[in-house]
Amino acid sequence: VQLQAFGGGLVQAGGSLRLSCAASGGTFSTYIMGWFRQAPGKEREFVTAISGGGGRTYYAGTTKGRFIISRDNARNTVYLQMNSLKPEDTAVYYCAASSGAVPTATAMYNYWGQGTEVTVSS
Repeated sequence: VQLQAFGGGLVQAGGSLRLSCAASGGTFSTYIMGWFRQAPGKEREFVTAISGGGGRTYYAGTTKGRFIISRDNARNTVYLQMNSLKPEDTAVYYCAASSGAVPTATAMYNYWGQGTEVTVSS
């Protein structure tokens, strides 16, 4: 499975941004899709994930209520709508695909995109 994330950029605090991740190869609907982020000098952390059929979503406490994950299996694409952005949301955002059972665990993800950078200015 190849993943390509895009949509990052520079946004002011309080603004919104939508990331997309297009997948190719494999059967997209069988994978849990997740978004992770890595800020400079910090470890990669879980942001959100969505089940293969889209019926279940999972959020980190820091993003719940502000970020929304969705997927379109017909387009092999997963989205991350980010609202009320804060400077601490600044990071490189990665999409990933998992055939495992624990959607919040980095180690469960088999495939990773190249990352797209999000910068939130104060």
